[in-house]
Amino acid sequence: MSTCTLELDDVGFRYKGGHDALTNISLRLERGIVGLLGPNGAGKSTLMRILATLAKPTRGRVQWRGEDIASRPDPLRRTLGYLPQDFGIYPMLSAREFLAYLSAVKGISAKRAAARVDECLAQVGLADVADRRLGAFSGGMRQRVGIAQALLNDPQLLIVDEPTVGLDPEERLRFRHLLSDLAVNRLVILSTHIVSDIEASAGSLAIMAKGRLVFSGTPEALIADAAGHAWEWTVPDSQVATIRAHHVTTGSQRRADGVRLRLVSERAPSADAVPVAASLEDAHLWRIASAEAC
Repeated sequence: MSTCTLELDDVGFRYKGGHDALTNISLRLERGIVGLLGPNGAGKSTLMRILATLAKPTRGRVQWRGEDIASRPDPLRRTLGYLPQDFGIYPMLSAREFLAYLSAVKGISAKRAAARVDECLAQVGLADVADRRLGAFSGGMRQRVGIAQALLNDPQLLIVDEPTVGLDPEERLRFRHLLSDLAVNRLVILSTHIVSDIEASAGSLAIMAKGRLVFSGTPEALIADAAGHAWEWTVPDSQVATIRAHHVTTGSQRRADGVRLRLVSERAPSADAVPVAASLEDAHLWRIASAEAC
């Protein structure tokens, strides 16, 4: 079995009040970047918490290298790196001090930690600011510190939750390159709602809606599935609000002859609509809209 194999078998999660956050999630994930997509409330955060051993499924099981992580979480925890969306820092500490502190929390010996902290800071491009206080770091630099702390134990499974929210384009691009480099010898699960992050780096996708897995496969397969369902339609400005209320629109552009809308639909929304090749954004929204309509 691959050293980076994560298997989910009929995983479900039900809150005490009876609400099902996850239903029948089955996946097999291996080395590389897996993009986890879905709207707010789709169950992504609950699934991430289960994979990070912070919650246990109420049904089914998750196996890492063939071992159930609910009954035996320690083997995964020893090789897990996790960057949650709400990652916090101590602004008065330097990057080096902060990572040394987290190394101790993770149980890394002081002798090994000193070298490992420097390695991780270099890996995320922060070696030259290692002794600067975190309070002076930009949002992108803080996110790189977050990745550095997740790498301290040289994990085989790296889970990152909405890592590029709030970052400027340059930092977002840097972050994508970093994740791609890290995925060479690891399984990286990237949860995000920013499709361009997925498009630039993920080799496979998992899309969730209403607590269910509605797609698992390659970006190319998702786009092929949406063929014949993407349209462009130029309409007067006065009609835009009505059309958006009845169709899933993925883009709009104001032109001299009106507003050119891009949308996904089962069939042409009008005789004036022109079929176009589906983008990953189109395909993603088409799959979610189809699932939520069921």
